[in-house]
Amino acid sequence: MCTVFWDRKGVLLMDFLSRNETINSAAYCETLNNLRRSIQNKRRGKLSKGIVLLHDNARPHVANRTKDLITSFKWETLDHPPYSPVLAPSDYHMFLHLKKHMGG
Repeated sequence: MCTVFWDRKGVLLMDFLSRNETINSAAYCETLNNLRRSIQNKRRGKLSKGIVLLHDNARPHVANRTKDLITSFKWETLDHPPYSPVLAPSDYHMFLHLKKHMGG
């Protein structure tokens, strides 16, 4: 499984889960820590301006451990509508850039 984080300037982090490994709040929190380091390296000064994450309602995203970590980072979350059958609005813009990034 691949988790991708991006902003308007491009991909920030692509994190791959090992085969037969299950995503849970511990694994997702590790990914968020990697994202924070990636933002520090790729988007200097961005962390002090504020980060907003668009999340769906997957269990690792709404777990208390994850919420506590996001709160400690002083990040904000934008909730995705529950049980939405459509892609997140940002997905429409991401796929073209992801295709370029992975193909390069």
